[in-house]
Amino acid sequence: MAINLEKGQRVNVNLPKFIVGLGWDANSSNTGEEFDLDASVFMLGENKKILSDEYFIFYNNLKSPDGAVEHTGDNKTGDGDGDDESIKVDLSKISSGVAEICIVVTIHKAAERHQNFGQVRNSFVRIYNPDNNEELLKYELEEDFSVETAVEFGRIYKRNGEWKFEAVGVGQKGGLEDYLQKYA
Repeated sequence: MAINLEKGQRVNVNLPKFIVGLGWDANSSNTGEEFDLDASVFMLGENKKILSDEYFIFYNNLKSPDGAVEHTGDNKTGDGDGDDESIKVDLSKISSGVAEICIVVTIHKAAERHQNFGQVRNSFVRIYNPDNNEELLKYELEEDFSVETAVEFGRIYKRNGEWKFEAVGVGQKGGLEDYLQKYA
C-alpha cells in the first residue's frame, strides 16, 4: 500500500530500481497558450552541487553517465490521466559521488506565456515498483503556487547508507534558470 506523504515528510526507499512518475493538469481558465511542463533531475554531490553537466537530466539529456537515472522523454501536453513524465532510477548503478537526486518540474516558456503553477492542478510525484506497478509513495502538491514557474517536487538522498525520499514542494519564480544557478 502506498504512503501518501505531506510536505517535508521523509520515507525510506527500499528498492534498488524504481520509477518516479510525475503528473499534472492545466486549469481550464488558462492563458490561451498550451502548457508544457518539464521534469528535470539534478544529481548532486555532498556539496549540493551538480557533479557535472552530464548529471543534469532533462528532455535534451535523457540519461546520466552512470546509467542510474533515465528520463523517458518529454510530454508536451500533459493530457490524460496518470503520469505525464517518468524517470527511471537504478540506485545500484549510481555514481559514488552522488548524494542526492533533486526532482524539479518547470513550465516551458512560462514568462513568455504568462503561466505559473497557480494555473496547474492535480500535481503529484510518486514512486512505484516497475516489476509489479505497486505504488510505494505519493506526494500531491496542494499549495497554490501563484507566481512560481518551477517547483522542486521531491528529492532522493542518501543518509547513513540508506536512500530516502523527501516531499519538498518548494517553488521558485525564475524557472529552470534559478535551479541551474542554485545547483551549478
